Amino acid sequence: TPVALLNHAASARLAVAESLTNIAGTNIGDIKRIKLSANWMSASNHPGEDAGLYAAVKAIGEELCPELGLTIPVGKDSMSMKTAWQENGEEKAVTSPLSLIITAFGAVKDVRKTITPQLRQMDGGSLMLIDLGNKKNRMGGSCLAQVYGKLGQTTPDVDSAQQLKSFYLLMQELVEKELISAYHDRSDGGLFVTITEMAFAGKAGVEIDITGLGKDAASTLFSEELGAVIQVSDNAKEAVLA
Repeated sequence: TPVALLNHAASARLAVAESLTNIAGTNIGDIKRIKLSANWMSASNHPGEDAGLYAAVKAIGEELCPELGLTIPVGKDSMSMKTAWQENGEEKAVTSPLSLIITAFGAVKDVRKTITPQLRQMDGGSLMLIDLGNKKNRMGGSCLAQVYGKLGQTTPDVDSAQQLKSFYLLMQELVEKELISAYHDRSDGGLFVTITEMAFAGKAGVEIDITGLGKDAASTLFSEELGAVIQVSDNAKEAVLA
């Protein structure tokens, strides 16, 4: 949602994309087996918000979802996301930014193959980052920016629908063949939060090397670009890299 303060269309594309990266560790199969539910929230008639809503709906309804082969058969909307009141004789108002909540759902072929963020110490091996942000590490709308009372300028986005779809299909292949031990998508908080959540779940320590992931450590660790971290055992490493 904070991304919508900078780029309405990007916030909608990210909502769809993160619903896919969230569900990709489950044994579903073809992307067309997934359906989406869209919950739109907007302050209609507030300056700029109607145009922003149009841009967001167009971005996923006419562009991204058709490219991915996804449909949005259900959803709801709340178009009055602005409240106004009087306090001590003074007029006050709060306007909520555009917010799109996407829920992805699909029939699971084999629930026993579901991969969670929990690191498996017995498997050891390596953690690999699959970076769908292509090393751009854009910080706009990030949690780190909010911590410092900032908003940023350039937001993460879906750079390529085909790349996103290829990522999902690759994860399905790795899950089907049981080649990965843990999976966690990168989103709120960025890479640092992704890895620490995996470590907490597995009660494990990790040693990470971010060399080559970007020139700036802060943006490398805290940008909320699309992507995922996977745990790969030494035995499966060659097959996964291939």
